Amino acid sequence: MDLILLLKAFIQGLVEGATEFLPISSTGHLIITGDLLNFNDAKAKVFDIVIQLAAILAVCWEYRRKLADTVLHISHQSKAQNFALNLIIAFLPAALIGLAFHDKIKEYLFTPITVAIALILGGIAILLIEKMPLKGKTVSVDAMTQKQAWQIGFAQAIALIPGVSRSGATILGGMLFGLNRHTATEFSFFLAIPIMFAATGYDLLKNWQLLSVHDLPMFAVGFVTAFVSALIAIKFLLRFVASHSFKIFAWYRIALGLIVIWYFQ
Repeated sequence: MDLILLLKAFIQGLVEGATEFLPISSTGHLIITGDLLNFNDAKAKVFDIVIQLAAILAVCWEYRRKLADTVLHISHQSKAQNFALNLIIAFLPAALIGLAFHDKIKEYLFTPITVAIALILGGIAILLIEKMPLKGKTVSVDAMTQKQAWQIGFAQAIALIPGVSRSGATILGGMLFGLNRHTATEFSFFLAIPIMFAATGYDLLKNWQLLSVHDLPMFAVGFVTAFVSALIAIKFLLRFVASHSFKIFAWYRIALGLIVIWYFQ
C-alpha cells in the first residue's frame, strides 16, 4: 500500500469537501493542490470526479427530509412541484452549455493560471455585489419563481470556467435576482445535486476504463474524507451567512489568485 498516495488522496478529499460549497471554487483548489502534490495525471482526474460525488452525497444527507418530502408529494402538492420544476429549469443552462463545450473547457481552461485569474475576478465581483443595496424578498426556496430559476441557472453556467466557483455564482446570482442570503445559499446546495450528478456520471462513463481495483483504498480514503468535510462545510456556511457577508471569501480569492500567479509564473 502506497502511504504517500493515500496521504495525497486524503488531502484532495479534504480540499474538495471543504471548498465545494464555499464561494472559492473547489475545482480551482483541486487543480492547484493537484499540481503541488504532483497528483494530476489521468487517474487523478477520475479521482477528483469521484470525490465530488461524495460531496454531493453530503448535501443529499443534510437535506434528506426536504428531498424525501418533495419526492413523496410531487404528484399532488404544488409546493413540491414548483421546487422540482425550478431545479430542472436552473439545471438546464449549465448542463447544455457544459455538454457542448465540456472537452474544450477541460483541454484549455484547466490550468493554474486560468484558475488564478478567475479567482481574482470572482473576488472582485463578490466585493462589488456586496456593495449593492440588494433586497432579498424571496425568503424560501419554495417561494422562488421560474424566472429566478432561469436567471440562477445562467449564473451557474459561468462557473463552467474553473476558478469561478459554482456555489459562488449561484449564491451571488440568487442574491442579485431577489433571494435573501440564506435562501440563495440553500438553493445553491440543492442545485448542486442534479448538475454534479450529471457531470460526475458523464465523466465516469468517459473514463471508467482508467479505474482499477488496486486503486480502491485511494478512492475510499478520498471519498470518506470529502463526504465528512463537505458535511462540516455545509453546516458552517449556513451558520456563517446568517450574520456575515462574503467579503472574507472575496479577499481570500484575490490573495490566493495572486499567490498562484506568482508561484506558477
